[in-house]
Amino acid sequence: MKDQRFLESEWDYCLVLDACRYDVFSDVYDEFLEGSLEKRRSKGSSTPEWAYRTFTGDHDIAYFSSNPFINDLGIPLNELKWGASCDYEWTANEHISEVVDVWDHGWDDDLGTVPPDSLAESFEQHRDLVEEADRTVIHYMQPHAPYLARGKGQKLEQIQKGIKKQGESEDGDDGVLSSLGDAVRPKIESALDGKEIAQKAGLWLELDPKDLVQNGTRGAAMALYEENLRIALESVAELVEQLDGDVVVTADHGEAFGEEGVWEHHIETYIPPLMEVPWLTVE
Repeated sequence: MKDQRFLESEWDYCLVLDACRYDVFSDVYDEFLEGSLEKRRSKGSSTPEWAYRTFTGDHDIAYFSSNPFINDLGIPLNELKWGASCDYEWTANEHISEVVDVWDHGWDDDLGTVPPDSLAESFEQHRDLVEEADRTVIHYMQPHAPYLARGKGQKLEQIQKGIKKQGESEDGDDGVLSSLGDAVRPKIESALDGKEIAQKAGLWLELDPKDLVQNGTRGAAMALYEENLRIALESVAELVEQLDGDVVVTADHGEAFGEEGVWEHHIETYIPPLMEVPWLTVE
């Protein structure tokens, strides 16, 4: 299996599906797109790690980001108080020439995420940036939770609002409650480190209790995850028709559903469901 070689590969437009497993993608992609599919190995098992290890130089890229971790705020990942929990001293706008914060202006409060159509709208509104840049990345939030068929998401919404608030704060300090959270969170994470029930907790926020009872955590989540991917691919296929150049569809990392006791995705967790990603060269 090849390394992803994201920047070293030939493309004019790269469409990134967040948390997209290779196996699920390979089962459904040809209902929406035609092309040559490869399995490649990502550089990270989560978005912060993937971004930190992929974008290491200066890159003339127009990056449309629905993921709050890749933003134009200039806050290093290791200083983000909401959701990153990593040591990476990396900011998107130090390495990428133009970052469009679709996670901010394209956010849907009813869904608790950025729907696929918001990426297409933002792309159309910023055609000037696309024309000026050497290459363009369009980073979809799906199939990452929240699951659009389920309704309003919760976990991602907390991250989005927290990062946005931190970026708007002059001194990066959100007060006593934030400081308390910074002090308490590492202790909680340390106590729960490696425990499967702790990893499942975030996923349970996005699932219907009835589905959990009927299908179990894995069955309920996998069904919604696949539907999220189909929704994203339908939008991707429509956008691809408008693109003039070489187009690739890939992912930053995958998603785990209990393999080796891992749920969702976490930094530096190098198991196949998280590291194996699709690389589709679109015809």
